[in-house]
This record gives sequence, C-alpha cells and structure tokens, in this order.
Amino acid sequence: MPVNKNTIHSGDTVYDTFIVGAGISGIAAAIKLKKEGYHHFKIIEKAKRVGGTWRENTYPGCGCDVPSSLYSYSFAPSSKWSRLFALQPEILEYLEEVSDKFNITPLIEFENELEQAAWDDTRHLWVMDTSKGQYLARTVIFATGPITESQIPNLPGLETFKGETFHSARWNHDIDLTGKRVAVVGTGASAIQFIPRIQPKVKSLVVFQRTAPWVLPKPDLQLGTKGKMLMDKLPVIQSTWRKAVAGSLNVINFGLRNPSVLEPVSTAAKQLLKVQIKDKTLREAVTPDFTLGCKRILFANNYYPALQASNTQLIPHGLTRIAGNTVISANGEEHEVDVIIWGTGFNVSHPPIGKKVINAKGQRIADLWKKSSPEAYLGATLRDVPNAFLVLGPNVLVYDSFIGLAETQLDYIIDGLKMIKSQAISKLTIKPEVLDAHNERVQKHLKGTVFNAGGCRSYYLDENGRNFAAWPWSLATLKKRLSHFNLSDYDVIRQSSNKANKKAA
Repeated sequence: MPVNKNTIHSGDTVYDTFIVGAGISGIAAAIKLKKEGYHHFKIIEKAKRVGGTWRENTYPGCGCDVPSSLYSYSFAPSSKWSRLFALQPEILEYLEEVSDKFNITPLIEFENELEQAAWDDTRHLWVMDTSKGQYLARTVIFATGPITESQIPNLPGLETFKGETFHSARWNHDIDLTGKRVAVVGTGASAIQFIPRIQPKVKSLVVFQRTAPWVLPKPDLQLGTKGKMLMDKLPVIQSTWRKAVAGSLNVINFGLRNPSVLEPVSTAAKQLLKVQIKDKTLREAVTPDFTLGCKRILFANNYYPALQASNTQLIPHGLTRIAGNTVISANGEEHEVDVIIWGTGFNVSHPPIGKKVINAKGQRIADLWKKSSPEAYLGATLRDVPNAFLVLGPNVLVYDSFIGLAETQLDYIIDGLKMIKSQAISKLTIKPEVLDAHNERVQKHLKGTVFNAGGCRSYYLDENGRNFAAWPWSLATLKKRLSHFNLSDYDVIRQSSNKANKKAA
C-alpha cells in the first residue's frame, strides 16, 4: 500500500506497539506492557473516556450477567461493588479507576479514531492512519472488542415512521417515555434488562419476539456497606468468591460442550415457568424450542413480571414492516406506537476492525471475510497480518468473564511481543498450515456442542452457518494453549536477514 510520508504524525517516530481501543482489553494491554517494562507504545481511543461497551451502553437497567467478583481484573480486585451483579455505572467507574490507578489514562490519546491500519511490507511497519494523523508502529494490538456495531434491521417503511427511534446501545435519554406507546424489537440480553425499567412508565408496551430466549432466575442481591467493608478488610473473601464463581461457570461450560448434561436444568426451568407465568398462552409463547445454551443464557428476575403487566403485550413474531406510526408483525398484527426501541443486538459475526485493516497482500480483511468466515489462531493472529494481534477474536469465547478471557489472551500476546523484541524479529506471521489445522480441529469439535447442535440459530453462527465465535474445549484448555507463545507456529524474519534481503534486491 502507498504511504504518504508527508502526513507522518510526530516526525518519523516508530512505536514499539500501537494499541487501538481503551476498553476492557486496551486498558489491560497497556497495564501489562508497562509491567513488562514497555514504555514506547501508543494507545488511541475514539471516545472522550475509557470504558468501551460499558461507556456506550447506558440503557436503563444495563448491567453484567457475570458476578462482579469475576468481572474484574485479577490484578485489581474491588471491594466497592454494591451488588453481586454490578450495573453499568459501577463497571464504568471501576474501569476508569483502574486506568487512573495504573497511570494509563494520561497515556491515552482520546477522540482519535483509527481510520486504516496498513502493513508496509517494505519497511516491516504498520502505518496507522487516524483522525489525528498518521503513526508508524512495529506491532499492533487491536483491542476494539466484538460488541461495538449495533444492528438495526432495514425494514420496509421504516422511513415513514414519524415517531422516535433508537437502538438500546445508543439510548436517547432526552426522550421521556412517560405515557408513550412504545414498541421494543427483540428479546435478547439488553432487552430483558431495559424492558422491566421502562414498563411502569409507558402507556403501552409491545414486545416483538422472534425467538423465545432461556431466561433463568438471577441470584443477585445487594452487598450493603458491611459486606463491602468486610471484603475490603479480608481480601481472602474476595478471592474465594472469585474462585467459587469461576468454578460454577466451568460447570456451565462443561454442559455447553455436553448438551445432555443440561437436560435436567432445561426441565426444571420449564417447570419454573409454570410458577412464574400463570397465563398459558403467554407461557407457551416464552417457552424456548431449543436446547438450553444454544443461544446465550439470560438471567433476570423482573423480566417475566414485566411481560405480565396490564400495559404489556408480547408478540411472538418478528416485526416485518412499518407504515407511518403503525408497526406490523409477521402474523399481520398491527399496533400504533410513538417510539420504537431496537433491542436487536450487534454485528458480531465479523469483527468490525476488519473493515480498517489492510494485510500484507494489500487486501482489506473485511473483504476477505465476505467470501469466507472469520478465522484466527487462538483468537489472536490472522492470516497474512504480520506483527498484529486481535483481542477476543474468532473462536475464543467460553462462558466466562470477558475480562478474564482478555487477560489470558493478552498474556499470550505480550509473550509474543517480548519475543519479537528480544530476538530482533521484524516480521512475524502465523503459518498458514498451523492456522488451517487449528481451525479445522476447532470446527470439528464444535459440531457436538450445544451451539451447533442445539437447534437454534444464534449469533455464534455467521451467514455461512459456521461457528465463528465459540471455543469448543474447556477454559483450562484455552488457558494452557495461551500460556506460552510458541514461535515455531510462526514464519519469522529477523532484522539482520531483512537488511540482507534489501541489499540483495
């Protein structure tokens, strides 16, 4: 790719590492780099503050479905959580406090968005075009996360709607929903959190549900002042709690890999529905028709009560078209509404960063992914993308804390960065045969998991029907694979040989 040297930011400075994004992964990457003695790195963030998805999602009731003891960095436990399951404001505050505590915030260049990252194969450098100029770097960590691009369906007649519309990830707090007729499209993780919060204030609430999710009771409670003080004075309580939560999630992961194990839970959950929902018609509408775990398991205590409120109506069909202020479902049912809230999730099947990355062959990653499903080696390195690492990339997700997964993967990535530096490596690329063998094995072992064999169409599967997201083995296996950067998996060019090649040319 051609490089315009006249736009180089800060002269010809070449950073050891360039970090894109200051969310969960970006903050952890910077902290771990500093711990290893790296100081010549750059971190940019498109927004005005850190936080990533916890900065962007501010809808009512937004919170985590992983207990806060585990949804925190292992190196920065907190005794400030007010609940077993923290809400968005607390999580965002925690991330900001950690960034400040480890002196990462002053290193971040805010309101600077990556526009394009292109590999220069002549100089073995990354050319990073951003909204504030151009930078050069030997290595890159893309810490942009998989949950960033909200999805809004392009429905016929949407342009004729005269009311207000917004996505849950871009909640419009200027709109007062009091007394309004509101339509919510979707019943996923976000919708089951904000529906109970808005139901008491709206005049009427119409909920469009394409597929009934599994919603299990949430074992949540307030910790109180005494509880927080106890955890502060006795850190062993915090660590014990963290280990207990991790152990319970390992049990769930085992069930997801062996769907028959979850059958008793499914049976119990259906029996519980008879207690939770008295109306037979509504109960049948919210009873899932697929194996527990095939889609993301949701946790809530107030969702079913909100659906049974007198001003709520569940439509067990998708929204298909709009005519003025009339919303029309797949079964032809019509409703007049003032506001449409899209709870339709995110475009996660193709990591959004792919639109901005140009590989060593001059190809845009997103264009390649149109023809085939996203693939990575251990969710971290991509084909023909040298000296670059992706955090929480394809086929690395297990049912656990995203923070814990990011930490584990970053240990692998930084081990690789240390090898690049200590061994004077100018170009490091995953071997095609290693990548192919890894992904062939991943897909083979995913066939028997609940994600592939559970009878649903989840966001784990892309348009090609390929599971691009899940890790088919245990978390312990993932941690073992990521515990050491195996240089033999990569094609390597060292600086001395690179100089020799240039002279020969």
